[in-house]
Order: sequence, then structure tokens, then C-alpha cells
Amino acid sequence: MSGQAAAADVAAHTLVCRLERIPREAGVCALVDGRAVAVFRTHDDEVFALGNYDPFSRASVLARGIVGTRGDVPFVASPMHKQGFDLRTGQCLDDAAVRVPTYDVAVRDGTVLVGPARESPGEGP
Repeated sequence: MSGQAAAADVAAHTLVCRLERIPREAGVCALVDGRAVAVFRTHDDEVFALGNYDPFSRASVLARGIVGTRGDVPFVASPMHKQGFDLRTGQCLDDAAVRVPTYDVAVRDGTVLVGPARESPGEGP
């Protein structure tokens, strides 16, 4: 990636916090382009970002969920009704018809940055 492309990539991201401010196996909520985004840190320091809105409880609570794994899938369980969401894809692990948005996320120099929402598979312009 060229220096200009890297700078443009970072410019499209919102600074959230220092990585060490997010406890391992936990999440925080951040406002990114007017949307509540849940940012999670796993036990091995991977960072993921999902929409914070839980479609089952209709509450913005996913950042307070329980982070773990199901087999080799990193997930968060909603603190309300315990549905699990794949941190990589946003896919509900308990209902294949439900998915929450995922966001680009990067850690640069120890700082967590969240970018725009990713397109879900099958979604078009």
C-alpha cells in the first residue's frame, strides 16, 4: 500500500481509544459516523467491530456482551437473550436469518480505529 493510500485509509477511520483501554474478552461502545459501534478485544488481542444494536432485544447492548469462542468462531453473546454473533461476520450463530453490521477496524501504534461499515454478503449498492 502506498503512503498516500495508507493515509487515506486511516483518514476514513474514527479514533476510538488505546487498545489497552479495552479489557481482553470485553467490548466498548463508540460513536462512528453517528452510529453506535461495539468494539471487541479477544483473549489474543484481535479486535473486531459490530453494530451495537441487538435485533432480538431491540436494545443497543452488544458492547456489554460476553466475548468468547464457539469452536474456532470468535463471538459475542448478547447480554439480553444470549444470542451469539460471529465477531468476524456479524452472523447470528443461533438464527441464520439474522446478521448485524460489521465495521472495518485497525490497530495502529496501539490505537484502535474503526472505519466504515462493510457490505454484507449478498448486499449490493
